Amino acid sequence: MRTCSTCSWLHLLKGWSLHKSRCGSHSLSRFFRDFIEFALYERKLNKAGVKLLSITQQTSDDPSGEMARRIFSMFDEYQSKENGKHTLRAMNENARQGNFNGSKPPFGYKTEELDLPAAKGRKKRLVIDEAEAPTVRRMFELYSQGLQGRDMGCKQIAAYFNERGVLLRGAKWTRTRVHQLICDTAYVGDRIFNKKNMRTNELKPQDEWVVVSIPSLIAKPVFMEVARKRHERSPAVTPARVVSSPTLLTGLLRCANCGAGMTTATGKGGRYRYYKCNTRIGQSSGACCTPAVPMEKMDRLVLDAFADKVLTPERLKEMLREMKGHLKSAHSRQDETIGMLQRELNELETATNRLYDAVEKDLLPMDDMLRSRAQKLKSRRDAVLLEMAGARRSKEMPVAALSSKKLEAFGAALRARLTDREGGFSKRYLHEFVGEIRFDGKMVTMQGKKATLLAAAAGSSELGTTRVPSSVHHWLLDLGSNQGPTD
Repeated sequence: MRTCSTCSWLHLLKGWSLHKSRCGSHSLSRFFRDFIEFALYERKLNKAGVKLLSITQQTSDDPSGEMARRIFSMFDEYQSKENGKHTLRAMNENARQGNFNGSKPPFGYKTEELDLPAAKGRKKRLVIDEAEAPTVRRMFELYSQGLQGRDMGCKQIAAYFNERGVLLRGAKWTRTRVHQLICDTAYVGDRIFNKKNMRTNELKPQDEWVVVSIPSLIAKPVFMEVARKRHERSPAVTPARVVSSPTLLTGLLRCANCGAGMTTATGKGGRYRYYKCNTRIGQSSGACCTPAVPMEKMDRLVLDAFADKVLTPERLKEMLREMKGHLKSAHSRQDETIGMLQRELNELETATNRLYDAVEKDLLPMDDMLRSRAQKLKSRRDAVLLEMAGARRSKEMPVAALSSKKLEAFGAALRARLTDREGGFSKRYLHEFVGEIRFDGKMVTMQGKKATLLAAAAGSSELGTTRVPSSVHHWLLDLGSNQGPTD
């Protein structure tokens, strides 16, 4: 007779042959704690001529012994689930107290022992690892601001650190690891425990999550800026060709006659490059009357028009006057919205306090229905607070602090950046401030983001990194301001 360990069983299932052998174990639960898998693999072992034995749970080979093994397996599965339930409950409570439950800490953090006893050793909490923290901050900076005027995605950031020998605890950075890091709310002080089912890797209901407060490594505005850029760069929002293409007007230039986008086309074996209407490319040349236009000529025309017609002190001052007028008329509506939200917030807090008072006085049992009601009140309260914060941000836009001198300096600096085609600044800022460009064969018309432009002038030391949401109308250059020949 020959015995084997759990590893030997796995080798057997991969093709090993153990004829007329026996596998021994202290308990059947050491083989599997899942009723279905136990029966499945016991059957495979029997077909291979291997008999499964237990030292403490001996059974016969007749049908009654087979039934006994099934019963043992069912009880083992039940006990495993009960142990898992109680273990998870204890870990959730440990997390609510701000302690670390184990595994590897997030990159940029390390564990620190506390003077509190645990089942094994002492309890631990997460603290910032000053050796890894600069890498995390640099990673967020590269994603939000780019490098030398060029936007950087997760793949480029991973290559940037790997080339410089800055590794992920000995391993190379990958696009996936960088993306996971910049998405993790732990870096703004909110580490989420019990978020996923470890067996299925599916997200659990949000009311089961445990948010653990830890020291923040990244400022909240920086994290939100990175989240905004991730959303804008996602394929569902912006095509990948717009994000990664070096072409200046990709994603901006459209045909004014048919509304289709204009893409790049080449001639003479790639010696010449043009912008051409997609309708003409996909169908026949007579499907649209807009002619192709040389890429270099269109790029120069757009940049010159934007610099000479938009970024002038007079034009910027005119935008500022319009913006201030819009904000003045909108303040009354925003005050009304904030007041309405404040009243709803007071009602929600009153309802929540009454609910807790009833539980504390034993007037209501704290059952699942009551927990669900309390969670709904909390969720609505959080949503109201977010709406109020958005309304206040809109009301407190920094354009009121703009002076004529600051506008002139901003316009001059941005014009200088737009001329830097090699550094990648021109595409970055053009896409930041221009919403759409239309070409009808004779004239180019640009529509831009007035609020973004003025907000950048008011509050950004790094041009183009500040974005203030607004619902104001787009600026539109007059029809004669940027006309140009097409051939």
